Order: sequence, then C-alpha cells, then structure tokens
Amino acid sequence: MENNNQQQLSIDLPAEVADGIYSNLAVISHSNSEFILDFVRVMPGTPKAKVMSRVILTPEHAKKLLGALQDNIQKYEQNFGPIKVNNTHNIPMPNIGSGSAQA
Repeated sequence: MENNNQQQLSIDLPAEVADGIYSNLAVISHSNSEFILDFVRVMPGTPKAKVMSRVILTPEHAKKLLGALQDNIQKYEQNFGPIKVNNTHNIPMPNIGSGSAQA
C-alpha cells in the first residue's frame, strides 16, 4: 500500500543562483564523514584556476547524487547518443591532499 502521507517539498530558486556557475573541472575529496566537491573554472593558458563553488555532502547523499547522475546520463545518451570523453586539456591533478579525484 502506498504512503500518501508524504509532504510535498517546495524548492526556492533565487534569481542570483538560477543562472548557475560555469565549471569545467570538478575536484572531489572526502573524509570519513563528508564528500567535498569543488567546481573549478580552468581557463586555457593560465597556470591558476579558481574554485567557483564548493558543495559538501554526507556519504549517503554523495551516493544518491552518483545514482541520480548515472540515471540522467543514461537518459541523455538514449536521446542524444553517447557522450564522448577525452582529456584534450591535459589538466594536471591538483595537489590538495588524500582522497582526491578529478572529474
């Protein structure tokens, strides 16, 4: 039997957030209690990059995000074809400590 007692969640999207922030690199690190996603903007020919946004997640929410991304990528590829991935920028891995990866 379905649970009809679930409440509807209303999400507010402020105008200053609605435009989004462009990022072409994500650096992911973690501790035993959280995942940290740094969204970075790398500009060609410059040796320095700027973190544009940081999102901190619990491990449970990080895993839920992974599942949601996998689901959305699968749907995208069904509609538009495979996403090609290449590393033409040859961006070196930033040195920010243990438990880090880039995407």
